[in-house]
Amino acid sequence: MWKFFFRREWLLALLLAFFACAGPASMARRESGAAITLLQINDLYELTPVSGGKEGGMARLATLRRQLQAENPNTYMILAGDLLSPSALGTAVVDGERLAGRQMVAVLNAIGLDYSTFGNHEFDLKEKAFLQRLSESRFTWFSSNVFDRNGKPFPNVAEHAIFTTAAGSQRVRVGMFGVTMSKNKPDYVTFTDPLAAARQQVLKLRGQVEILIAVTHLPLEEDMALAQALPEIDLILGGHEHENVQVWRGPDFTPILKADANVRSAYIHALHYDPAAKQVQIQSRLQPITDKIAEDPAASAEVQKWVELAFAAFRKMGFAPEKLAVNSPVELDGRESVVRNRPGLLMDLIAASFLRAAPEADLAVFNGGSIRIDDVLPAGAITEYDIIRILPFGGNLALVEMTGELLGKVLEQGRKNKGSGGYLHTAKVNWDEGRGRWLINGSDLEAGRIYKVAISDFLITGNEQGLDYLNRSHPGLKVLNDNVAEIRRALILYLQKTYGVP
Repeated sequence: MWKFFFRREWLLALLLAFFACAGPASMARRESGAAITLLQINDLYELTPVSGGKEGGMARLATLRRQLQAENPNTYMILAGDLLSPSALGTAVVDGERLAGRQMVAVLNAIGLDYSTFGNHEFDLKEKAFLQRLSESRFTWFSSNVFDRNGKPFPNVAEHAIFTTAAGSQRVRVGMFGVTMSKNKPDYVTFTDPLAAARQQVLKLRGQVEILIAVTHLPLEEDMALAQALPEIDLILGGHEHENVQVWRGPDFTPILKADANVRSAYIHALHYDPAAKQVQIQSRLQPITDKIAEDPAASAEVQKWVELAFAAFRKMGFAPEKLAVNSPVELDGRESVVRNRPGLLMDLIAASFLRAAPEADLAVFNGGSIRIDDVLPAGAITEYDIIRILPFGGNLALVEMTGELLGKVLEQGRKNKGSGGYLHTAKVNWDEGRGRWLINGSDLEAGRIYKVAISDFLITGNEQGLDYLNRSHPGLKVLNDNVAEIRRALILYLQKTYGVP
């Protein structure tokens, strides 16, 4: 489905046109003659296909990019943030350091990414690794509201990007600025307000370019506020949601478009500018990236190189990535939209694995943000690498004593954290909505009682949202054993106990 937008001084018409999707080759032919083609992607964590191999994959993206480039040399690939972290491959330790996005930068260099702004997860990295990734990038980073600790631009990062392209006998200038949410705030980064930064960039770019694009990594509500406040923006290319978005907001119905994470899809935008009328026509289409698209051989080889390098590192850690861990009779849903909002089988299995590893515990607790796979594992073979994908950060299972008063406070914060990584999953815990009480193993939680809790060690660092008090110095918490088991090993053993050893 193509969507047609006619904008510039300002809205003249909004039309919808529909036709059957006939695959990427047919799609490329329909784009021939476009003055400018933009290939938009966002939120990349996986190099290889997801959904059991049916969707995504950087080598398939490379094929799509090559086809578009062949049809229109004025093709640019733009990434709306989140590529350096989190990733299972990125946790692999090579030459004493985690890959930490090195693999993604290398593959994007090979594919031919042109521009990227920052996502919040870029700042999961330590400063040294982050700066190394910037220096390794052959594409252009730009950001209008993210700076170093001194408020200065990072090396080789522009405040905006302008490119000029030919449209018949005319030259068309396209300006892009980038704004990012301030969710992750390491001490080497400073953020300014995204809307204020956007206003500043609109003033700077308005007289320099014919087409103005915002590349954002913001929650959708902030994108909509941006469109409402700044109708001068022709198009908002967004990220962060992980599932595709198509909305129009603001006095000129500015399109806000986001693709699916892990290149399950990409947005393709064909831009035509009429210099006489000072109008830009934008034709946008969501292109699924599936196994119907062949893998580009060169990109596939680059991907495989990094997979093999990471797998070698995982073997040194004691994992056998290709080894079958279990044959699951059911699918396991680890999508972010699920794990951060509601219970599910995968989360129940992880919590139950904690109790198996620590049978003396009264209950188990862990945070949804520790699950990073953002994928559905189909019924059937689950490898040890799949387990690493589920819990890429690993960590230890701890056994602690916790007062009922503290436990109730923690559980309540977990409910408040719905929609974020701080949403808590549990075993032997229920919430009685009618009575407004927590039940532990079927009985009311008692504030004065001491409970033994199997808990991920991350949760007792004080680093989870709203749980800064949950740390070893809290008088209501006593650590009995901070190394009960490695949580991925605990999950493998429990899955084998539940579904059988393959």
